[in-house]
Amino acid sequence: MRVVITRSARRDLDEIFDYIAEHDSVDAALAIVERLESIAKQLARFPMRGRRPPEALARGSGPIRELIAHPYRIVYLIGSNLVFVILIADGRRNMQALLQRRLLLMDPRT
Repeated sequence: MRVVITRSARRDLDEIFDYIAEHDSVDAALAIVERLESIAKQLARFPMRGRRPPEALARGSGPIRELIAHPYRIVYLIGSNLVFVILIADGRRNMQALLQRRLLLMDPRT
C-alpha cells in the first residue's frame, strides 16, 4: 500500500513543529516531526496495526484507524491500495471535535 499524508495532516505536522520549536528547540521539533512521519510511513506495510479510535467507534465510522505515538495520535483511513493520514494531533486535545471537523471537511484526494 502507499501512504498519503493529506494536506491537512501536513498542516498538523507544521503546527506541531512550530509549537515545539517555539517552546523547546528546532532540533526537538524536527526529531518529533520526523518520528511521526516515519511511524505514518510504516502503515504502507502494516495498515491494520492501528486501533479503531474510540471517537470513531461511537459514530460507526468505517475504515478509520489510529496509531498512538505518545502523546500524539495519527488517524488514518484505509482505502483499497492507499492509506490516507488525515489527522496528527496531540491526544490531549479534544479528539472528538478534531476528528469530526476533519471528517466533515475532508476531500479524500488531499
